[in-house]
Amino acid sequence: MKDPKQIKHIGIVGCSAEGAALCYKTICTESGKYLGEHAHPEISMHTHSLARYVEYLDSSDFQGISDLMLSSADKLKSQGADFLICPDNTIHQAYEYVVERSPLPWLHISDGVIAAAISKGYKKLGLLGTHWLVESDVYPAKLSDAHLSWLRPPQETITRIGYLIMNELVNGIYRVESVKYFQDTIRSLKEAGCDAVILGCTEIPLIINDSNSALPTLNSTHLLAQAAIFKAISTLK
Repeated sequence: MKDPKQIKHIGIVGCSAEGAALCYKTICTESGKYLGEHAHPEISMHTHSLARYVEYLDSSDFQGISDLMLSSADKLKSQGADFLICPDNTIHQAYEYVVERSPLPWLHISDGVIAAAISKGYKKLGLLGTHWLVESDVYPAKLSDAHLSWLRPPQETITRIGYLIMNELVNGIYRVESVKYFQDTIRSLKEAGCDAVILGCTEIPLIINDSNSALPTLNSTHLLAQAAIFKAISTLK
């Protein structure tokens, strides 16, 4: 085990239970590759009720979302966190309201996704996630800045996938029929010219991965966890 004093403390601002738990687990299991068996950085996590986030999302109250995120940030700073991540793509809509008032630095969830897409040579990315996320500018703005093209599914599909995420996946429900719907959607994105798909919801990787997807997947949960590990161990000698 490396000297713990040289490893930064990760703060996780959680939103949904399934997504936050998956990110936490990924950090713990992946860190061993760099720090030794069973080793991982110190991690603290704080979550407000998902219902409060949904209330603000439904009313497009990004200030309200940012207040919740900053409340978590303050608590995590008091627990010793050195930097913060949020394993929830959707509430990154409030990111610009958060970073200007945050007591600690953040890693943006889309940065790792875009870096991975560029490194793998992808040119056109399909975007999956909640209806709030897919209809937002969280990914499109950054993809455009990186000179990458992107495609949303049709509106009916966006709505259906949003329903499946919020009524099934966040509750740990994984139906065969729902998995097939995601697979069919990804197949349609491939037929429309996409060469990879962004799993822009932290719960989608619970049912979709490279082995059952018609397109290579950009797993935002895994990529954020990796970025957090690299940030935490960046000061190791």
